[in-house]
Amino acid sequence: MSHAQELSWFTIFRTHSSNHPYITIGLVSSIVLITFLVVDAVFGAHQIYSQYAFIGGTAGFVATALGTIPALFIKDIPRKLSDAMLGFAAGMMLAAAAFSLLLPGVEAGTEFLNSPFLGGMVVIVGMAIGVILMLGLDEFVPHEHLDSGPCGAGYEKCSGAWLFVFAIALHNFPEGMAIGVGYAQGDLSVGIPLTTAIALQDIPEGLAVAVTLRATGFKPGFSVLIAMATGLLEPVGALLGVSLAGGFLIAYPIGLGLAGGAMLFVVSHEVIPETHGEGNKTLATMGLMIGFALMMFLDTTLG
Repeated sequence: MSHAQELSWFTIFRTHSSNHPYITIGLVSSIVLITFLVVDAVFGAHQIYSQYAFIGGTAGFVATALGTIPALFIKDIPRKLSDAMLGFAAGMMLAAAAFSLLLPGVEAGTEFLNSPFLGGMVVIVGMAIGVILMLGLDEFVPHEHLDSGPCGAGYEKCSGAWLFVFAIALHNFPEGMAIGVGYAQGDLSVGIPLTTAIALQDIPEGLAVAVTLRATGFKPGFSVLIAMATGLLEPVGALLGVSLAGGFLIAYPIGLGLAGGAMLFVVSHEVIPETHGEGNKTLATMGLMIGFALMMFLDTTLG
C-alpha cells in the first residue's frame, strides 16, 4: 500500500488545501455565497417552480438512462463516433449556456438594475462564481480524464472506475443546476428549451459512459447501472439551482450566469480536450457545430 493510500481523507484535503491556497479560498467563498442564496430562497421559494425544476432534472436523468441501454448489447464504439457524439453534446451545452442562460441573465439583470452595463456585469459576476466553483471541484474531487489520467485530491485511494464516475458526475451536476436556474422564476421559455437541450445531449453522453465502463472490464449490467447513477445528480443539481436563484431578484441573473459559467468551464476544460485527444478534431468540431445549431433552433422555436 502506498503512502498516499494510508493517509486519511482529512489529512489529504488539508495538505491539498495548503498546496493550493487560492483555489481553496475561491471554492470555499463560492460555496458560502451559494449557501447564502439557497438559504434565502428556501423561505420564499415557489413550490411549483421547484416541481418544474425537479421534473426537468429528472428528464435529464431519464435521458442519460436511455442512452446507457445500448451498452447492454455493444461492448465498444469507435473512438471517432464517440468523439463526434461528445462534440455534439459540447455544441448543445455551449449554445444552451449562451442562449438559455447568459443572454436571459443579461436581460433579467438589465431589467432589474435598469442598466445594460450593470446587467451584464451581474451576469459576469455569476459566471466568475461558477468558474471558481468548478475549478475548485476539479482540483479537489478525485477523478480521471481518459487522456490526461487521474487527478484531484486523494485519487490514489480510489479505483479507476470510481475516478471515471466522479468525472462524469462533475459534468452532470452543473447541467442539473442549469435546469434548476432556468425554472427559478417560472419562465418556461427559458426552462423548457434548456431542459430539452440538456436531455438530448445526455443520451450520447450516457452511452459513452456506459461503453467506457464496459471497455474497462465491467459487466454490462453493472456498467449500465453505474452510468445511469451518474445521471441522478441532475435532479439534485436542479433543486439546488432553483433554490439559489429563487430568492433575491438579483439572484436570478447571478444564478443564470453561475450556471452558464459552470457549463462553459466543463465544455472547455473537459469535453472539447477529450474529443481532440485522438486526432478526431474535425469530426468533433462538426458534431459541435451540429449540436450548437440544433440548440439554437430549439431555443428559437421553444422559447
